[in-house]
Amino acid sequence: MKKRVTLTFPKRSVHMPVTYRLAKDFNVAANIIRAQVAPNQIGTLVVELLGDIDEVEAAVEWMRSQDIGVSAAKGEILIDEEACVHCGLCTGVCPTEALSLDKDSFRLTFTRSRCIVCEQCIPTCPVQAISTNL
Repeated sequence: MKKRVTLTFPKRSVHMPVTYRLAKDFNVAANIIRAQVAPNQIGTLVVELLGDIDEVEAAVEWMRSQDIGVSAAKGEILIDEEACVHCGLCTGVCPTEALSLDKDSFRLTFTRSRCIVCEQCIPTCPVQAISTNL
């Protein structure tokens, strides 16, 4: 089973080795999509959990028992076609090549199935044509 979740850590739990515990105690792989974690601050982590359905659910329950907020990550990248100037700056920061320029028309193409919603493209866009619905 593959499940994408957003984890919200209280200040006191930021130093907890969560991904290690997921792998060791629950046999669940955690692919980190986006992280915003700093000492003495609330942290957020978007991860894709991969493992047996029962193990993933047990891992989620364990995280909740540790006061880590767990919510389904359902967001997606949105591109405003009217605002986009097809400059291609976003293609340089996209780690999965979900954003690319068509070789013939030099227009931006977005392959949604490749997108991991890391949001690196959002601050790169000079005309703010890229956003998320998170």
